[in-house]
Amino acid sequence: MIELGVNIDHVATVRQARRTWEPDPVWAAVEAHLGGADGITVHLREDRRHIQDDDVRRLRELTHIKLNLEMAATDEMLDIACRLKPEMAMLVPEGRHEVTTEGGLDIVAQEARLADVVARLSDAGIVTSVFIDAEPAQVEAAARIGVRVCEVHTGPYAHAFHDRGRDADSPPVVAELERIRSAGAAIVAHGMRFNAGHALNYFNVQHVAALPGVRELHIGHAIVSRALFVGMREAVREMKRLMREAAVTA
Repeated sequence: MIELGVNIDHVATVRQARRTWEPDPVWAAVEAHLGGADGITVHLREDRRHIQDDDVRRLRELTHIKLNLEMAATDEMLDIACRLKPEMAMLVPEGRHEVTTEGGLDIVAQEARLADVVARLSDAGIVTSVFIDAEPAQVEAAARIGVRVCEVHTGPYAHAFHDRGRDADSPPVVAELERIRSAGAAIVAHGMRFNAGHALNYFNVQHVAALPGVRELHIGHAIVSRALFVGMREAVREMKRLMREAAVTA
């Protein structure tokens, strides 16, 4: 059954706007869990722009669903992950000037280094994941370095969907969905888990949730945005309903 991982980074973004103690990301994680989330995702960035070290520590101690730690493949983040032992660590590219993650990790260009990082995470008992563009070469490289999960970057699809007036039959949208489907099939063929995420929302999520083999979607900004009006539990509940409806009817 398809699962939902809720990214709560932007709860921390609101808090950091005032450098205060609220809203508390841990409270958001509990509310997401009560709404039906299967996991919680946070990105501990080098510049600590939103999630802080103490947030990750408290989430590790207090949440009762799986924790996915998004992280750059740096020695600092590797040490933190191996100490806290989240259920999953997802390696992502990171740039200080980007608003959010702008593209997939280029595994091909740094295969040897990433293989070492994956090996250390695996030795610590952590499921390893990579965030990649829907490109065959990146899927092949992910398999070579030994990751167990590939999360396919759905941003290009989401932007095409928006730009084409939410027309799922538009050729650019169909093409982007086919790229994700093809990458997912290759991921599964290599014995890895096919996850997907980035820029998914209540209008575009069902077309991705209906793709064959997709196991988990990671969604943050759309859910946190809707939670401002309906609350976190209801925002999560509604997203999960849309995903499961699509997966059942696919």
